Amino acid sequence: MRVTPLLAGEAKLPPTYLNSPSGRLGRLRGLGLTTPRSRWIWAPVPAFLVEHPGAGAILVDTGFAPSVAENPRESLGWRAGTLFTLRVGPEQAIREQLLARGIDPDAVGLVVMTHLHFDHASGVPEFPAATFVVDRHEWEAASSGGFRHGYRHSHFDHPFDWREIDYGASDVESHETFGRTVDLLGDGSVRLLSTPGHTHGHQSVLLRLAGRSLLLVGDAAYTRRAIAESWIPALYADRHVYLRSLGEIQRYIQAEPNAVVICGHDAESWPTLESVYA
Repeated sequence: MRVTPLLAGEAKLPPTYLNSPSGRLGRLRGLGLTTPRSRWIWAPVPAFLVEHPGAGAILVDTGFAPSVAENPRESLGWRAGTLFTLRVGPEQAIREQLLARGIDPDAVGLVVMTHLHFDHASGVPEFPAATFVVDRHEWEAASSGGFRHGYRHSHFDHPFDWREIDYGASDVESHETFGRTVDLLGDGSVRLLSTPGHTHGHQSVLLRLAGRSLLLVGDAAYTRRAIAESWIPALYADRHVYLRSLGEIQRYIQAEPNAVVICGHDAESWPTLESVYA
C-alpha cells in the first residue's frame, strides 16, 4: 500500500488559532484579533491518496474545489471567501493532482472524510462516483450547521453514495489506545478512529504499511506540537471531548514511537514529509 500526501493549498492563520491563549477573551485573541497580520503563518491544507492493492485508489479528504484558485467565494461562499486568506493554485486541485500521477479521478472508489469543514470538503463534488465515508455524528452536525460551525451545505449535499459510520454500534472495536475504531476494508490496512472534539464527528485514519504505521490525525490535532504540549485550538466543538481524543493520540505515539504521524495543518512538519509512504 502506498500513501501520498497531497498539498491542496494553504490558509493564512494567526499562531494563536493553533494554540489559543488562556484567560479573559482568550478565544477572541485566538482568532487573531490582537495579532498583526505580519505574524500570521501559512498553514498547509492536506489531503491524502491511498493506493490499496485490493481496493484501488482511496482519498482521505478532498481539499478545495478547483474554483477556489480563481474565485474562493464561488465554492466557499462570500463570508468564508472574504474572511479567509488562501493560497491555492489550479494545479493543487486534488482531481488535477491525481491526473498528474496517472490516476483516473473517476476510478476513486472510496473517500474518507475526517470531517466536513470547508477546507476538507470543498472538493467533494469533484468525485461523484465515489463512496464517501463519514462519521454519523459529523453528517448530522454538518447537515444542521452552517458557516458559524465551519460547514457549507453545497459541498456535501449531493445525491452521492454516503456511508455513515456509527461508532456506537455493538460491533465497533477498540484498537491500540483508541476506544472506538472501524476496520474499513476488513483486512486491517485502513482503520478509522473516532476522534471527536474538533467537530462532533471527527475521525482520524490509521494505515498499516510495510513495517510501520501511518496515523493521519486530521484536525484532532493541528500540529505535532499540539500533541506534545496539549495545545487547545481557538475553535472546537467540545473541549472535554477534544482533550479525550488528544489523549488517545498521545498514548498511541508513546506506545508506537516508530509510527509516522501527520497532523492537519502543520507548517513545520509538512516540508519534512516523504513524497510517498509505502
